Amino acid sequence: MTDQERFEAIQAVVDRVTSWQDGATEGTVADELRRGADEVGVELSEDEVRRLADAIEEEHAAIDARTVLTR
Repeated sequence: MTDQERFEAIQAVVDRVTSWQDGATEGTVADELRRGADEVGVELSEDEVRRLADAIEEEHAAIDARTVLTR
């Protein structure tokens, strides 16, 4: 899987989780990110899960996974 394909898969997971997780606890968001990543065959480190979950919780809107993970 190329970097581009990886980020596209992660973005799809982030978009899905963001669309229905408004108001969910960080633990729920992190669990759903892990589950989604497993479903699309992408490995996320615990740090990546935490950073994505934090961004979803803080921004309550669409986020760009590549931007969050390359900060």
